[in-house]
Amino acid sequence: MSAKPTPPTHLPDPGNVREILAYWIRLLRVEKGWSQERLAHECELDRTYVSAVERCRWNIALANIERLAQALGVEPWTLLKPPDQAIKPARKTARKIPAKA
Repeated sequence: MSAKPTPPTHLPDPGNVREILAYWIRLLRVEKGWSQERLAHECELDRTYVSAVERCRWNIALANIERLAQALGVEPWTLLKPPDQAIKPARKTARKIPAKA
């Protein structure tokens, strides 16, 4: 059984296109509740390729950016746009329950 997908834990370097691409692919994939394997299947790519792109280990072809964007339901250019630095990535925190009045 595979672990539940987790969103990125930090914002990418705004000057590093591969980090930005990896950030968006992982964030959008996790928002859909998809594993890397599911995303790869939707794009007709290999899971290890998707994993390598998410870890900034692989240079990606423009055609594959288009495939990933289509599967994720976004325009290809959005995967290359630095995220708003004011938006903080999701992180696990304890939820406080308000006291009863």
